[in-house]
Amino acid sequence: MTVTIYNTLTRKKETFEPLEAGKVKMYVCGPTVYDYIHIGNARPAIFFDVVRRYLEDIGNEVQYVVNFTDVDDKLINKAEQLGTTVPEVAERFIAAFYEDIEALGIRKATINPRVTDHIPQIVAFIQSLIDKGYAYASEGDVYFRTSAFAEYGKLSHQNLDELQFGIRVETSERKENPQDFVLWKGAKPGEIKWESPFGEGRPGWHIECSAMARDYLGDTIDIHGGGHDLQFPHHECEVAQSEALTGKPLANYWMHNGYIHINNEKMSKSLGNGITVHELVKKVKPAAIRYFMLSAHYRSPINFSDETIAQAENSVERIANCAANLKHRLSAETGSRTSEAQVDAGLAARLDAILDQFHTKMSDDFNTPDAITALFDLVTEANQYMNRPDASAAGLRALLALLERMDAVLGLLPVPQADAGLLDADIEQLIVERTEARKSKNWARADEIRDLLTEKNIVLEDTPQGIRWRRK
Repeated sequence: MTVTIYNTLTRKKETFEPLEAGKVKMYVCGPTVYDYIHIGNARPAIFFDVVRRYLEDIGNEVQYVVNFTDVDDKLINKAEQLGTTVPEVAERFIAAFYEDIEALGIRKATINPRVTDHIPQIVAFIQSLIDKGYAYASEGDVYFRTSAFAEYGKLSHQNLDELQFGIRVETSERKENPQDFVLWKGAKPGEIKWESPFGEGRPGWHIECSAMARDYLGDTIDIHGGGHDLQFPHHECEVAQSEALTGKPLANYWMHNGYIHINNEKMSKSLGNGITVHELVKKVKPAAIRYFMLSAHYRSPINFSDETIAQAENSVERIANCAANLKHRLSAETGSRTSEAQVDAGLAARLDAILDQFHTKMSDDFNTPDAITALFDLVTEANQYMNRPDASAAGLRALLALLERMDAVLGLLPVPQADAGLLDADIEQLIVERTEARKSKNWARADEIRDLLTEKNIVLEDTPQGIRWRRK
């Protein structure tokens, strides 16, 4: 399967060829863990989770690294506000991050390295840059000398001569050049700090990712991803310091997802319109949040509103109903005269065509909106097939298998949470008990069971094949 990726570095689609056939090294910039993640953070988390899933679906082993920035000005400020320490703030919000990504059906990374666990690697990285003439110490800080790296600006395609210094690039009298960026920040009174050859202090933001990516994935990685806002300065600075050190490309393919707008306005702290995942999953089905994020091409901006999220909820409900109906029909068909029948040639051909369409779209720069269209083609096919009098168990199994395979990439079917309260077996037993209660006219017990199931968000539906249940 040939995959093409739009490479931010070259501004064009390129055929994806990993450094080692069948193995993909992938690094995605993770959160600064000073607060709950917002839906802007959720977009790359969900999208790159799908990239990873698809690359694995077509036979690759993916080493997937997502970092935690657990020391930063924001964590220092939060610790002061809460009257606690930076490590305690980090632990709290790392735990919250894991809760949120689990709710969103995001698989854990191969590893989530923390900055504070890699200070020796970061210090050694900076020292090597100093030794090579790419960095210099100044009044306790260490800066990268951008004038020494001729290709600075190649990723973001910035016109550096026209940059408004002080707005896009932090200025300082301690710098040789306004474009130079900090690698090590000298310690301030009361701040968390580490020893180094350049004095006590802590790492700058950009050097952290370069050091951790190199530590786990080597000098050159296949895919480096993140939000559009990270192109400059963060990823541009990563490129400069990594390639200055190694003389090799940091990443062969750079991918950046677009912005999220809230009710047609850019999400920003100044507008106070940020929405945390922690609160959103209490109101909206997590599968609907994934659907919303994947319903637009990842490089395009996307607008969050009550209307768009309601549409997403309706869409995932349709997918979930289809899967539940297929499972219910299969249970009813077991042992019937059609249970041993083969998948008819017409259905098999249509399923092959749907899968081909799914792969065509996903392999074309991970076009999730069109991949979802292929999924709905399958839902339509399944719904029509289930109405056929000659529907066979083999056909139902083939439909369900394809639905589950496509969903293994997209992740739009609901995943029961650990606190759902009732296991599938418990629900089945309660339904049997309720059926018996109704037969014996024990209406009070029958109503009690239905109320319990309703409280646990279990919906019961009468079908020609008997009672069917599903989770809301």
